[in-house]
Amino acid sequence: MTDTGDLPGRPRQGAVGGPATARAVCVLAPNPSAMTLDGTNTWIVSEPDSDLAVVIDPGPLDENHLRAVIATAEAAGKRVAVTLLSHGHHDHAEGAGRFAELTGTSVRALDPKLRLGGEGLGLGDVITTGGLELHVLSTPGHTADSLCFHLPADRALFSGDMVLGRGTTMVAHPDGRLGDYLDSLRRLRALTVDEGVETVLPGHGPVLDDARGAIDYYLVHRAKRLAQVETAVENGLRTPSEVVAHVYADVDRSLWPAAELSVRAQLDYLGEHGLI
Repeated sequence: MTDTGDLPGRPRQGAVGGPATARAVCVLAPNPSAMTLDGTNTWIVSEPDSDLAVVIDPGPLDENHLRAVIATAEAAGKRVAVTLLSHGHHDHAEGAGRFAELTGTSVRALDPKLRLGGEGLGLGDVITTGGLELHVLSTPGHTADSLCFHLPADRALFSGDMVLGRGTTMVAHPDGRLGDYLDSLRRLRALTVDEGVETVLPGHGPVLDDARGAIDYYLVHRAKRLAQVETAVENGLRTPSEVVAHVYADVDRSLWPAAELSVRAQLDYLGEHGLI
């Protein structure tokens, strides 16, 4: 979901099959929409001198896309060794089962229901396939099972739907919770300071070259929206749909159903903190 303009920094998107960093290649799924922006970014990640690759988010159940991911890896002399999921939304995970069949690989995820023939995935895990060093970060908020992946060698972060390449994401109430989301954003920001993360490789939209600026923008945006929701309630608006029509009046109406999920999460947050 997007309800704002471009983020800070210099957004860029490599061509399908083209490199985004020294170790990451994006294959764009053909599922563009108001919710998915240009489509789902499926990431192929590997060490340059390795013949093994990790795939993050195979995307929707689209046979041509799944085969394009495999073909892109093979063209670079790589074999897919394991599949990782940032979270369970269909635009990221629906094709995982078929992709596992095509590649003979396991699927690792935080949610046990999404795992196929492999271990779980959670905070502190490090993926070392083919010499790669990919750190798993627990980042609930957009959904309860949201994960991000830190690639230290490229100073990069695979952000799933936590940070998009354009605009802002939704908090998918009731599974997603605003308090968790804000805490996760703060942890991601700390990576930009403590670990030197510079680049965001998102689940949707272009690559962002200013990770700290993008995350700061998200934190400020969330604070502003929360204040607007609080003011709307103080002014007598009570139902989520009423709040959406007032607070998100500047947003395309096709996004209002998603905005309502975020509003419900914001209302819960305000209630939990005794602010309404």
